[in-house]
Amino acid sequence: MAEVFPHLRIDREQPITEKRPGRGPRVTPPADIKGHACQLQISYSKALAASKKNIQGFDERPLFKLQVGTLQPEIIEQGFPGVEVVSQEDGGHVLAFASQSALADFEARLATMAAGDTPKYAQILYALNAFDCWTEEDRKGWALKNEGLPSTAEFRLDIELWPINSASDRQSMLNSFQTWALQNGMKILDSINHESLILYRVECNINQATLLLNHRDIRTVDLLPLYGMAIEAISTDLQDIPDPLPPPENAPFIAVLDSGIAGGHPLLKSALADAQGFLDPDRDAHDEAGHGTHVAGIALYGDIEECWRSKSFSPELWLLSGRILDDKAEANTRLIENVIEEAVRYFYDNYGCKIFNLAYGDANKPYHGGHVRGVAYTLDRLSRELGILFIVPTGNYEDVPISHLRGNYPDYLLEPSARLIDPAPALNVLTIGSLARWDETFNSSRWPNDPHERPIARHDQISPFSRCGTSVRDAIKPELVAYGGNWALHLTTNRIKEKGLGELSTSGDFATGRVLSEKPGTSFAVPHVAHVATKLLGNMPPGTSTNLIKALLIANARIPHACKLLFSSDEDILSRTVGYGVIESSGLFRSTEDEVTLISEAELENKSNHFYEVPLPKSFYGEGRRSRTREITIALAHCPPTRTTRVNYKAIRMEFKLVEANNLAEAVKMFNKSTPIDEYNRIPEVSCNKMCYGSQKRSKGTAQCTTWMIKRSRPKSMFIVVTRNDNSWADCENKEPYALAIKIFDRENEEAKLYTQIRTVLQLRERAKVRI
Repeated sequence: MAEVFPHLRIDREQPITEKRPGRGPRVTPPADIKGHACQLQISYSKALAASKKNIQGFDERPLFKLQVGTLQPEIIEQGFPGVEVVSQEDGGHVLAFASQSALADFEARLATMAAGDTPKYAQILYALNAFDCWTEEDRKGWALKNEGLPSTAEFRLDIELWPINSASDRQSMLNSFQTWALQNGMKILDSINHESLILYRVECNINQATLLLNHRDIRTVDLLPLYGMAIEAISTDLQDIPDPLPPPENAPFIAVLDSGIAGGHPLLKSALADAQGFLDPDRDAHDEAGHGTHVAGIALYGDIEECWRSKSFSPELWLLSGRILDDKAEANTRLIENVIEEAVRYFYDNYGCKIFNLAYGDANKPYHGGHVRGVAYTLDRLSRELGILFIVPTGNYEDVPISHLRGNYPDYLLEPSARLIDPAPALNVLTIGSLARWDETFNSSRWPNDPHERPIARHDQISPFSRCGTSVRDAIKPELVAYGGNWALHLTTNRIKEKGLGELSTSGDFATGRVLSEKPGTSFAVPHVAHVATKLLGNMPPGTSTNLIKALLIANARIPHACKLLFSSDEDILSRTVGYGVIESSGLFRSTEDEVTLISEAELENKSNHFYEVPLPKSFYGEGRRSRTREITIALAHCPPTRTTRVNYKAIRMEFKLVEANNLAEAVKMFNKSTPIDEYNRIPEVSCNKMCYGSQKRSKGTAQCTTWMIKRSRPKSMFIVVTRNDNSWADCENKEPYALAIKIFDRENEEAKLYTQIRTVLQLRERAKVRI
């Protein structure tokens, strides 16, 4: 067995250069300025008349939908005092309230422009293409558009209000809406009030729903979440295995937020530190569905298949269970966002838990671009506030047409109907897709000559039910994949077969003698990653951030060869289906002489750069004619603040580049503020056989990673440059923390002493800095 070592710390170089400022969007005056002004006057009059048909909100300001292209909301608010932009939408639109004084000012400026003169802030009027209003159809959420209102006499809806910046105005809006809803006979069941997310769950009838769809202060109206749980299971007996001993007292905690847990399960009870129910009214923590117990087994042990084969169950983690879903997967009277937040804060405050397994997906909220809301935003907000890590599934694509399964796998997974569902698009979480572990059903194993049950996916290919990305502004999602199961199709009956294709774990029906069962689903891929993440956190020094945990996880991920073949190594498709791949644990926890990991945590100011010189010893390039493959992997993770009112969503943008330079001074000059912008854009990354993904693609997410394969010597040094450049609307003056993980591989060198040599390089650098 190879000798193992702790990962090495690497410090950044001292220069911190300012990032080159970008150019703001340029507005070209229309060819016919007078004609443009006249068209705006007509559009404005129509939109103003249409806005008056809406049910009045908490004040008299009309709400406009403005087509402004790339013009930023802050410029509009600056140019027209009294205008408040409440949302930026795809397609170059913004939603804005306008005071009476702002309307009068706007009308006067339009008249000036129509007369042939140039008004103040004319570029805003040049960029403005049309006025519109927020309609009943605009207010319908995805599920409501596709399924329509329920046919029952009374039903429940989720209502989102506009996220107004002013706390006093926001409270006035809440008070006004609540009074209006009660006066119109609606029943308010629950609510959320955060700066960027205001939700109400109401009980109403068809007439009241029509009123909601025409209320000025309402952003969206949608059906309640639909939870997809596969409860049916194939059970397996487990005999002659002694009850596991408890984990070490100082073992880390992992929280499973699901349908509860069967706390008396013989494989779980010794490691169960706490189980709480967060559903009203009884707050029962017991798992009646079996889903939470199945997830908990994998979260606690990882690969249950391996534990079962070795007949050895030794828990290394403490298990926390929070019941947030009921036995029928039906909506509770409380908003799921509130239930999740209560559970998270309970386990964080009482146990310091930092890793949360949330195997939840709302099939009524697929992500087709645009804004991130609901549970996804709640998780992003809590991740940043508490410094915790949520791990969630892409969601299951349940209603796959049989025709697709017969001959359209995997292409149907790239269709809009198979997109991510809430909360998978969240940027500060890790989203997990599913891989097929097995491709032989129980029946195929018993009757190997019977060809009736044909597997959809083969081993290590993407599961036929795993939903695909991307997320906001095409950010890579999912980031990781893990084993979650497979389907087979019976070619005569056209029925989906699952027996023998799921993930083995602890059964909620253990009292009947079925201690283990197996089920397929993306929910069961998530705890594989959550288990590894929690073990990694426990292996690191106290105070290690979840940013570093994320960076290490994706730095140790590789795209399965079977998936590369399946998608012909198409980088765009791979980024939407498997992300950075599946975690390889060989170098995750410790370094070796041929696989070295360097880690760093730092804080960076806006519009600045950090520099790291990659400490490559001369032996890394080798001598003689024999060529061998070496790799450098770089991963960066941060946890930015987010706003649901902006299409960019994340306020802080960070990215990295790997560049070559003769020395640090040359690298600094390449990224110097005074360097012309055109030259900056031409700064190339290290050119070699690069694996997924390039700077432009990976930088859209908050967990970014790329691997370079190197087959020849390099005459120059390599520098990692980390850059921060916030969006113009961001208000983040503080330094922003981030984590960096660098992996250097030289596996084909049988005499590699890479760890020893890199450690020596780092020590020499430190001594030189001390002397200076």
